[in-house]
Amino acid sequence: MKTVTVTELRYKFRVVGALLRDGNEVVLTKRGKPIARIASVLNPTVQKFMKPDFMAQLKEILGDRIFSAKEIAEMRTT
Repeated sequence: MKTVTVTELRYKFRVVGALLRDGNEVVLTKRGKPIARIASVLNPTVQKFMKPDFMAQLKEILGDRIFSAKEIAEMRTT
């Protein structure tokens, strides 16, 4: 885990951003004392909370089938 000061975060954000994009956690310190822990959203432990791909699920269920207006009306009545 990398330690970064508030000043480094302010003036060298590109470096800190690169660390986060690589999946690292960063501890933010002020006057030598830790004040925050910054974790990447791209971290695999966080990715499990992403929204499911509904279009892929729909395609898996229905396939490439396109229903006509008549077929949809019949499905709604049953």
